[in-house]
Amino acid sequence: MTKILAIETSCDETAAAVIEDGQYIKSNVVASQIDIHRRYGGVFPEVASRQHVLAIDTVVQEAMTVAKCDWSDLSAIAVTCGPGLAGSLLVGVNMAKGLALSTGLPLIGVNHLEGHLYSNMLAIDGNVPKIVFPALSLIVSGGHTELILMHGHGNYEILGYTIDDAAGEAFDKTARMLNLGYPGGPAIQKASQHGNPHAFSLPIAKTKRTYDFSFSGLKTAVLRIVQKYTENVYKPADAVKAIQMIVNNFPTADLAASVQMAIVTALLEKTMRATKQFKVKEVLIAGGVSANILLRETMTKTLQLHVRIPPLFLCTDNAAMIGAAAYWRYVANDFAEWDLDVMPNLRLS
Repeated sequence: MTKILAIETSCDETAAAVIEDGQYIKSNVVASQIDIHRRYGGVFPEVASRQHVLAIDTVVQEAMTVAKCDWSDLSAIAVTCGPGLAGSLLVGVNMAKGLALSTGLPLIGVNHLEGHLYSNMLAIDGNVPKIVFPALSLIVSGGHTELILMHGHGNYEILGYTIDDAAGEAFDKTARMLNLGYPGGPAIQKASQHGNPHAFSLPIAKTKRTYDFSFSGLKTAVLRIVQKYTENVYKPADAVKAIQMIVNNFPTADLAASVQMAIVTALLEKTMRATKQFKVKEVLIAGGVSANILLRETMTKTLQLHVRIPPLFLCTDNAAMIGAAAYWRYVANDFAEWDLDVMPNLRLS
């Protein structure tokens, strides 16, 4: 049995997990900072790194306790080294280095995006998934939207990526325009429940490269719609009444539903085209946006092959997925040196 302690601090979640043989979750502890960053309308990097420092030791100890694991039971220490926020990554990497040095265990550096890929390969309710290659993976999160062709473990071909805003950023920024709060994905989804997804014709960008994504045009279109509805509203002296008039006349649900439909449609169209061109065996969808109900239902019903989407607790950032990815690096004897550094712009290759 190979047990790996994995640490994840790439953004605003302080996480640690113990994973056995790359598939079995012995523990998976996450300390979320969402409530802290909600007041800023997004992740505040300096605050995030400070919170990691405060939480990391407790989170690691809890992961070991829940797993009923001693340090002597471990085979390696794994940590996310990029991409992500430099200050946040640094907390995790330094913690992992210290643990590896003090225990004599090998150190494994893991790409955060690779972790998302492997979130679909963890055993859930005793079911041990076995991936069939070649597989197509769509990673959709706050900072990343990428289509990746997986030829095998550790063998990736990047088909396309976002040239501006990622899907998660589009959700966050449009939700902010609609005054729906943070994080934007869940807020847009909730607001769209009683809306008409065809009420507004929103752009789905065409890109020079077939499998690249672009969501900045969508963001601009939503801004224009918001301006149109608010700039012509009569504003009486009573500011409270003025605000109420805008709220009552603004089609929040319809616009939220239209935004969600536009994003899902863009993701579906390119994923579907890639499945046909590359004749893949199955599709893996991962990342925070993969928790979106419309995306999950649309991909599952429309794509004419097996679609894997992780359970909700593995969609957002977590250390279990880092441990799953680290296992295959352990098998390949792909260990990090002591000069392992954080790589905020690390690409998957």
